[in-house]
Amino acid sequence: MKILLLGATGLVGSELLKLLEQDSGISKIYAPTRRPLPPSEKLVNPVADDLCATMATWTTPIDIAFCCLGTTRKDAGSDAAFRYVDYTLVVECGSVALKNGCQHYSVVSALGANPQSTFLYSRTKGEMEKALELQAWQHLTIVRPSMLQGDRPKPRLLEQISEPIFKLLPEKWKAVEASAVAMAMLKSARNPAPYRLQIIESEQIQKYSQ
Repeated sequence: MKILLLGATGLVGSELLKLLEQDSGISKIYAPTRRPLPPSEKLVNPVADDLCATMATWTTPIDIAFCCLGTTRKDAGSDAAFRYVDYTLVVECGSVALKNGCQHYSVVSALGANPQSTFLYSRTKGEMEKALELQAWQHLTIVRPSMLQGDRPKPRLLEQISEPIFKLLPEKWKAVEASAVAMAMLKSARNPAPYRLQIIESEQIQKYSQ
């Protein structure tokens, strides 16, 4: 099985890469990134600053694509730059994967994704989901985690402050480990739902890691 992994250097993507490398049913992992990944037997790692340019010339057949791309308005620097990562890249890379034979697209979205939201983050995630639903996927899996926990190179201050609070909230709002999100993505791709669109809400993620 040939896999496309987008966002392999991120919190969820790096955890998913570990799982994919350990999976005997996977022969190749194509993971385009801006900075090099540690080499491995299965990994093909095109390195370029412009992911859209890399994907625009893509002709390699793909079975399953995983998208863990995502940023924040603060990290991106502007509304437009944030939307480019969380909407444009996700949708356009999905379109390329689809043209190269991909049957299943599994994407990290977010709790509260809503195209009608007044908040940029939630609205962008919701619009991204709707755009993907319009593409001709045989299987589309959307994972909506709450706040993510894990080892970040640059811990986000707001997440550090809010983490103790999230632990006291109802299950739906509790923070989830990035490794659990990665496991949910892999297991749901290995055993896809018997319908086209599967949405995995934050409170459902943990059951996949049990």
